[in-house]
Amino acid sequence: MAQQESNTKLIWTVFGYLSAITIVEVALGIWKPHGLHYTNFLGTSLLNWIFIILTLVKAAGIMWYFMHMNHERKNFVNSIIIPLVILIPYLVTLLLIEGSYVHDSIAPFVNWKY
Repeated sequence: MAQQESNTKLIWTVFGYLSAITIVEVALGIWKPHGLHYTNFLGTSLLNWIFIILTLVKAAGIMWYFMHMNHERKNFVNSIIIPLVILIPYLVTLLLIEGSYVHDSIAPFVNWKY
């Protein structure tokens, strides 16, 4: 009878990394550094880009370890990863463009100081 390998150490390590990323996101969200919050890059602030990138890293880590993608065949993994690599930047780009348009369109009619 084969002995089952324990992944307890790996689970706690991944949990630690994901927790650290979450703590950094929460700290940046509370602190909002002036240099990152008011510097525009590709349609939004650098702080928003940091949030987007950290969120994608967390999603990839969850998918890779907790959804067991690291044990799947390469073609199956590529069939899931490649569309996401293409579609997520496309979605982010569309949201930034449309969000900027909506903000510019309704800005004269809204009191933004609340």
